[in-house]
Amino acid sequence: MAISLKKGQKVDLTKTNPGLKNILIGLGWDTNKYDGGKDFDLDASIFLLNADGKVNSDDDFVFYGNLKHVSGSVEHLGDNLTGAGEGDDEQIKIDLSKVPANVEKIDFTVTIYEAEERKQNFGQVENAFIRVVNQDTNEELIRYDLGEDFSIETAVVIGELYRNKGEWKFNAIGSGFSGGLASLGKNYGVNV
Repeated sequence: MAISLKKGQKVDLTKTNPGLKNILIGLGWDTNKYDGGKDFDLDASIFLLNADGKVNSDDDFVFYGNLKHVSGSVEHLGDNLTGAGEGDDEQIKIDLSKVPANVEKIDFTVTIYEAEERKQNFGQVENAFIRVVNQDTNEELIRYDLGEDFSIETAVVIGELYRNKGEWKFNAIGSGFSGGLASLGKNYGVNV
């Protein structure tokens, strides 16, 4: 059974699951009934970060325009333009054995595409979650449901994998940003 996390909680991933190598990160969301006439397009992005919390290069930014990290360790399985349907809206495969040694953290974020132009924000998004699945057994290991804590934000750092004494852990972050993907990228040292 999956461990259900609350904001700010951290949990062991590889220590409690010895031999874990291939994981799937599932991200999902629904949009509230909204009278703006425009569809929501939420996008998952992944940032591979060094000990300073910055990317080593723009290659460490995996998103709908760069689906696979050069190391082969992180692969975004594609952009879902509508978020329709049940379950995961976007998925990321991670091979923990291929993550470069200079990567200390892998942050998972979701942004709203053209949020300003469409007058959309995370206050209009509900049922957002991130889950970590053992790809080899299809067992859900960790789940974090974000709740309804957002209003004007257009980007959210949902969670992160991070190294700790040779093991991988997961941190449920749930922090909102304004300024969308550009602001988020700048925060991580990427030229978006």
